[in-house]
Amino acid sequence: MKKKYFVTGGSGFIGSALVKKLVSFGNFVRVMDNSSRGDVSRLATVLKDIEYVEGDIRNLVEVKKLCKGIDSVCHLAYINGTEFFYSRPHEVLEVGVKGIMNVLEGCIEHDVPELLLMSSSEVYQTPATIPTDESIPLLVPDPLKPRYSYGGGKIISELLAINYGRKYFERSLIIRPHNVYGGAMGYEHVLPQFITRMCELTDQFSEGVIKFPIQGDGNETRSFVYIDDFINGVQIVLDKGDNLGIYHIGTQDEVNIKEVARKVADCFARKIEIVPGKLQEGGTKRRCPNISKVTALGYCPEISLSEGLIKTTQWYRDDFQKKRGVKK
Repeated sequence: MKKKYFVTGGSGFIGSALVKKLVSFGNFVRVMDNSSRGDVSRLATVLKDIEYVEGDIRNLVEVKKLCKGIDSVCHLAYINGTEFFYSRPHEVLEVGVKGIMNVLEGCIEHDVPELLLMSSSEVYQTPATIPTDESIPLLVPDPLKPRYSYGGGKIISELLAINYGRKYFERSLIIRPHNVYGGAMGYEHVLPQFITRMCELTDQFSEGVIKFPIQGDGNETRSFVYIDDFINGVQIVLDKGDNLGIYHIGTQDEVNIKEVARKVADCFARKIEIVPGKLQEGGTKRRCPNISKVTALGYCPEISLSEGLIKTTQWYRDDFQKKRGVKK
């Protein structure tokens, strides 16, 4: 059944991919973003098919107005990017807490029956169990460390979505993404930073083994999910998820950061020598989700890390050359 969706943060990396998916099924989609990290150009192929509003999630009047006539709010507006957890923690929390409260007030005022909250794997920080399922306790290890501004804001958002969901929504859904990647995801994440670093280093050193600096010793692990697989998972949760359901979407292919760096180097047909560095304070040593809950609904990621990195690397190499004014 076609619905009327309101997607906050809809010109962001994940938001724009979700908007395109919803439009592809013939749904009406209203989008709001303030373009602080989002970029309306990500929506170029569907802009004529959506209602796009430039606005800030912290503006209650605007958010309430945009909730009118909507069947489902997908709340993605947030300040993402690891660098910002450290440099703008107060703003991360402001957007997180004011944002979810404004969305809830708008939904209540206009009787919106459904809410989907995009949360984060950062709610666990350092989980006790790997692979991590959705029942593992959420944690803010130290409120004095700025990194936890992000995870703390997401925990607050989840608590609000669940407890308001009990009273005001027919369905309140929570998704915890685990390291979603792809082209145009920004430059504040490990994969685009590795790719950009390789672009710079291959320019400097046209042959031989490249010394490649990283944070930490490279034994830290993640499991990455390509954007297309992730959005397919989101659509499955929208179609089949239970009220107050919390779902991991990712893969269970855990890989250490040294291997990730080598896979990026493979995309350049170069060999590298890892140069360990200091790990950022509060960084998680291991992260890998248990995805059995969402796979039971029919989710099945299909794109391997190697395959996804080829596509992602090509996008960032092209963008790197474009910024340098180099024609293909």
